[in-house]
Amino acid sequence: MGIEMHRKRKGGRGRFPIQPKIGRRPRAEKMTPEPSGAMDPIHIDLAEAEVLRLVDLEGLYQEQAGREMGCSRGTIWRLLASAREKVTRSIYEGRPLVIGLQLEEDT
Repeated sequence: MGIEMHRKRKGGRGRFPIQPKIGRRPRAEKMTPEPSGAMDPIHIDLAEAEVLRLVDLEGLYQEQAGREMGCSRGTIWRLLASAREKVTRSIYEGRPLVIGLQLEEDT
């Protein structure tokens, strides 16, 4: 029922990461600051957007969000930390935030 996605491995070998279940796709695909500059966008994947929705918007605990998405609380914690950093970076650096399947590492 959820949206299928594939997360990138951090290392070279080993098992593939668990694919979190995405319950609802965000309406927006991109948030652009005003005034918009020519800065590189920050990409947030669907799993990060979903964990923000579940924890920050719906008010679920990380364990509950993990059950919803079919992954561990530790995975939820890492996704949440990454998503919050990217959103904060987008706000303070005035960079566009692109929501989707882009899996590049942004710093």
